[in-house]
Order: sequence, then C-alpha cells, then structure tokens
Amino acid sequence: MKKFLYLILVLLTLNACGARKKMDTAASKYDPAYIEAFHEAVRMKVRGQVNEAITGFEKCLTIRQDDDAVYYALSQLYLEKNDRAKSAENIQQAGKIDPENIWYTQEIAYMLYESGNFTEAIKQFEKLVKHEPRNVEWIYGYAESLVKAGKISDAIKAYDKMEEQIGKHPELAIQKFNLYLQLKQDDKAINEINIARKEFPQDGQLIAALVDYYFQKGQQEKAINMLEELVIADPQNGRAHLALADVYRKKGEQTKAYLELKKAFACEDVTIDNKMQILINIHETSTKIDPEVLELVDMVVQMHPTEAKAHSIRGDYMLRLEKDDEALKSYKEALKYDKKLFPIWNQVMIMEYQQNNFEDLYVSSKECLAYFSTMPTVYLLNGVAAVQLKKYEEALSTLESGIELVVNDKSTVAEFYGQMGEAHFGLQQNELAKENYEKALKTDPQSLLLKSNYAYRLAFTKSELTKALNLINEVLKESEQTAVFNDTKGFVLFQSEKYTDAKTFYEKADQLNPNDKLTVEHLGDVYFKLGDKVKGVEFWKKAKELGSKNKNLDKKIEKKEYYDPSF
Repeated sequence: MKKFLYLILVLLTLNACGARKKMDTAASKYDPAYIEAFHEAVRMKVRGQVNEAITGFEKCLTIRQDDDAVYYALSQLYLEKNDRAKSAENIQQAGKIDPENIWYTQEIAYMLYESGNFTEAIKQFEKLVKHEPRNVEWIYGYAESLVKAGKISDAIKAYDKMEEQIGKHPELAIQKFNLYLQLKQDDKAINEINIARKEFPQDGQLIAALVDYYFQKGQQEKAINMLEELVIADPQNGRAHLALADVYRKKGEQTKAYLELKKAFACEDVTIDNKMQILINIHETSTKIDPEVLELVDMVVQMHPTEAKAHSIRGDYMLRLEKDDEALKSYKEALKYDKKLFPIWNQVMIMEYQQNNFEDLYVSSKECLAYFSTMPTVYLLNGVAAVQLKKYEEALSTLESGIELVVNDKSTVAEFYGQMGEAHFGLQQNELAKENYEKALKTDPQSLLLKSNYAYRLAFTKSELTKALNLINEVLKESEQTAVFNDTKGFVLFQSEKYTDAKTFYEKADQLNPNDKLTVEHLGDVYFKLGDKVKGVEFWKKAKELGSKNKNLDKKIEKKEYYDPSF
C-alpha cells in the first residue's frame, strides 16, 4: 500500500516539459489575445506563483471553455494548494473534453481512489488496463480499487494478472491469501502461501501469515511448528521470539522460554517499552526472581544505557532482592537521564532517609525541589535532612514554605510542626520548639512517633520531665514492643535520675533492636550511674565502634566520667 500511495504522488506530478508542450499545442489554435493570456499563466506557473497562475488560467476560461490543457493546468495548481476537490473537478473536466487522453484518465482514476469513490475509480482503471494490459501499476491500482469496493473475486483475478507480469511475490501472495480468507476459501488461501513458499521458502512474511492463521483457528501444534520455523528463517524477528517464549512458558519449559526472551530482547523490533512491560509483569507476578530474569534486566540496561526506565526497572529488581545499595544506585542513575520522574525521586529520598544518609538526602531533596516545587513531602524531607545536618535556620525556612502547600492532610502538617520543633530545639529556642510540638500533637493527637520525639526532647533539655513521662507512657500503651519507644522511656527515667528503672527499659530496647548505637551508649550511661564503671566504659566503647555521633563520647571513655550528650 505504501508503494501504491507513492505511485499516486509520482503520477500526479507530470513532467513539466511534456505538459508545457501540450499546452503550447492547444494554445496555438486560438487568437493572439488568448495565446498571450495562456502563456502568461504558464509563466506564472513555471515561476511557482500559484495563485497568479490560477487567476491567469481562469481568465483563459472566460474567453474559451473547451481547452482541456487549461483545466489540466488548474488541476495541477489546485493540487499544489492541497485543494483536492477543485483539482478533481478540473481534471475531470479535462477528461470530458479529451476522453482519449490516457493521462487524464490516469489522474482521474487516482483522484477518485484518493477521495474514496472506488466504484468510479474502477471504471477509470478498467480503461487504463484495457489501454495497456501489461502496465503493472495500473493493474495494481485496479486491484486495490476492487478490494476497497468489496469485489474480492475480481480483485484476486487482477492480482493474478499482475503475477503474469512480475511472477510470484510474497506480498502479492499474502494479499491473495487474505482475500481468499475473506471469501472463506481457506484451502485456496493456504495453497496460495504454499505455492509462494516453494519459490521463497525462507520468507518470514509468508511463514508469519501461516502462524497467525493457525493460532486464530486454534490449531496450536501447527502454529507452534510454523513459529519455530519463523524464528529460524527470520532470527531478527523479535516478536516471533516473544510469541515462542510465551508458548514455552505456558508449557512450563522455562529454560526455553528465557532463551527466546533473550533473543527477543536483542532484536531491534522489540522496543524498550515492550521489554519493560515483560519485566514489570514478571516482577509483579513472580514469587521469586530467577537468575535468568536478572540477565534480561542487565540486557535492557546495556542496550539502553541512557534510558531512565532501564535503570529504574533494575532498581526495582534490586530492591526486591533486598540489595538496597544497588537499588539506590540504579534509581540515581535513572535520574541522570530523566529528572522529571517523581516516583523515582521519591524512592531515592525515602531510601536515603531510611539509611540515615542525611547528607545525600539533603542534596537529593534540594535538587528535586527544582523540578517539583509544589510537592510538600519534598520540603518535609529537605527539612528533616537540614535539621539532622544542623542547618536549623534553613530547615525552618524550608518547612515554613512547605507547610503552606499541604492540603487536607493533618498527619503531614503535624510532621512539619514536629520538624519545626526539632529545628527550634537545635537553636536552643526551647519555648518555640515546645509551641510547635504542641501544634503537632493538636493536629495529629494519635501520632506515637511525635509523642516519643517530644518526650525525648523534653528529657534532653531536662524540662517538664513529668510531661515527658506521661507522653511516653501513652505511647507504650499502644506499642510496647517498639525498641525506640522503650529507649525513649529509659532516657526520660535516666534524666529523672531513676537509673534502675531506666536500665530495665534500655535493656528491653536492646533486646528488641540489638546493637543500636544510641541504646548501647545509653546502657553504658546507666551502668556507670549505677556504679558499674567498667561495664559502663565497655558499652561506651561499643557505641563508638557502632558509630555514635556523641561529641562527648571520647571524653567519657578517656576520663571514665559521665558527660551529658552533645550531638
């Protein structure tokens, strides 16, 4: 069909010299004034002055209306203006004046086809084929018009005439195959393909036609056999490999299925979106990830190294395998190539937060804000990172901007207030800090984490210890098996100098979450206060090995004395 449309364009653009000669001959029959008007219009046409040329030729028609060359010229000019209706009108008029002109007939035939008037196009093509029975292009146009008009049997006969001229051809065989199927003459359709295959045994189009046919008819074994032939005949046919992979998968032959998928992934006709859909489907439906799937994932990354989606799917698989560092690396790689993918930004920031990697979180969230300046959670995460990095003033500025963007989400608003409280505590603005924590709890009175954090901060500043104890008790009523909450109660009791009670909760926290650096240091503190200085220093040293950030820890170990924490 592409070839046919190309021919239409070629045939509608006749040789300029030939057209000029035809015009000159016709014009010579008329008086000098007419000849002058005619040649002036021709000059405008040659110069490319389309509108002026149209005006000139229409002026000719006011003098005489029986010059087919004028109508022909107008048809060409209107075609240049993409006014197909007027172009068709004029070429048809030219054909009426000179019905024996085969070139006019040709133009009319193709114009009628283009306009969808297939019945009339058939009549014109019949004239062309009768005039020159061996003209393949005209026979093809005739056949196509017959197909469009629903005259299937006649179209097959026209294609037969084409084959008499050019011999067997896979595309023609497939055309006839499809037409026979429309006539429900399946045996003739199959025979048409088989005859062509004798001459073109390895032609992928012919084999593919049979594959589709047998699958549609439910003849699975024949379809699979043809499909196996197809991938041998056309190894670069990625879609055939995909189809065969699906067949093997349904049969439970996973090794063969993966082999076909690898071949498919290496083919150019299988797009990255096709590959992504397959990998996403495997990711979502598989209970375990086979090593072969990871090979497919790596293939996608290698073949599409600058595609964000390739790196993001690798991140998903690494996350599924609990290889968090590899996952994070892949997600960050994805963002190098497309920074407007918020889900990936969000995944990166959450993972950095979970890993307490606040330096990277600060950088990531700040960059993310350049692309998503209306997302409250990004402001919140940037505020959290800034607080942890002791950029308190900047944190407050960011948090105050972000909280204005929150809509109908009380828990998020409460988190903003909580982080503002943290920033103010960091600036030793304790009253402002308390005000913000109170706002947080008023907004979300059920938040256990906010209550625990507030209790810890009150204990840290040794203010309102009774209130701190009440807050953490409320929390433990709801979640007594959470390590951080037990550690917070231990700290509140420690600051209240109730060391024996504090030790009980620190030990429970350590049981629930062994080797937490903060809890380990707290155990050292409480053992020291209870008089076991050796064990106290032992725990302090362990806390240091675990990476405690307490600036006074080294001094505690060196001098074997207790000092309040400084972070």
